[in-house]
Amino acid sequence: MSVCRGAATSIFRSLSSHGNENLPYHSIHSNFRRMSTATSQPRFMVYAPDKTEEGTFERRLSVRPTHLETAKDRIENGFIRVGGVLLTPESIATPTSDKKMVGSVFICEAQNIEEVKKMVESDVYYTAGVWDPEKIVILPFIAATPIP
Repeated sequence: MSVCRGAATSIFRSLSSHGNENLPYHSIHSNFRRMSTATSQPRFMVYAPDKTEEGTFERRLSVRPTHLETAKDRIENGFIRVGGVLLTPESIATPTSDKKMVGSVFICEAQNIEEVKKMVESDVYYTAGVWDPEKIVILPFIAATPIP
């Protein structure tokens, strides 16, 4: 599981070099800081791709009701703000295409990144071997648009 630290500074610097040349670095940084104070706790983005080995999809389906119940509880208590399943591009090719689930992504609010990591590791998709622990990414997240 990748818990990335120090990425924010490089994001701010890359923004100042992509179409914002006329804005000083501290101006961009200040705008992000103002956006981040809208919530009481930091937000984090979690990218949790599924393993690609045989049987992963079947494991996902077998534990899905438990995962959805846990997610419902975490949404109700304000931990998860928005989340969903990742699909292959072929899944949306036509209205009747089979939906092939390949992972999960969600935005959550927590005191710190370690709290998010513990939550991910306690999810049934993690414990049942659906999510690939080597490819999970957790990063601090600042929304540029409203989040429900």
